[in-house]
Amino acid sequence: MNYFDLINKCLVELNYKKCRTFVELTKNDHEKIKNILNIINAEVCSFDNWSFLLRKVQITLPKNTGEILNTVKGRIHSIYIDGVKYNYYSDFEKFLLNNQPSNTYSSFNDTLLVPLFNQDKIIEVIYYTNQFAQNASGEDVAQMDLETDIPVIPVPFVEQILVYGTCMRLKANPEHSKFSYWFGMYKEAIATLRSKIGTSALETPQIKLFRN
Repeated sequence: MNYFDLINKCLVELNYKKCRTFVELTKNDHEKIKNILNIINAEVCSFDNWSFLLRKVQITLPKNTGEILNTVKGRIHSIYIDGVKYNYYSDFEKFLLNNQPSNTYSSFNDTLLVPLFNQDKIIEVIYYTNQFAQNASGEDVAQMDLETDIPVIPVPFVEQILVYGTCMRLKANPEHSKFSYWFGMYKEAIATLRSKIGTSALETPQIKLFRN
């Protein structure tokens, strides 16, 4: 279900007129719905370390270089070099002096700090993406902007969470005739998502591979 589909679902639920094309979404309430859909999507994706947010990227580390620009768009879960897991070590100054513990990495500002190697290495980084939507090509993007963009929340849950959550947030009035229904459906979908979708990196994730 893409961005335009979700917007029209919201319009129907709110007893508004559906739009036939994306360019017809020009009214004030249309803009509010578009904005709230992205807010709800980002909030839900930020609730937990959802397995559907896991991604993997490969970064080339030149030899004799212990610093590399951190291009990861999200929170790092773990990194591997030559199939060996490297654990995070908070004292970044040890890396600057090249006397850090073995099999560790650190960070400083936008830089990843790793041990020095005498040959080029490939760093595999597993992370939780902060790009909560995808475009028509399946590429991660920050939010839904285009008609064909989709949220990363799994399909069985996305309509109930985003449509009812958006309607609830738009009206923001517990006295509204459908507010309790929207709130109940939203809460139910969140609870089901938690029970059905793993929030542990130890469970089998969908990992997308990129290379820098």
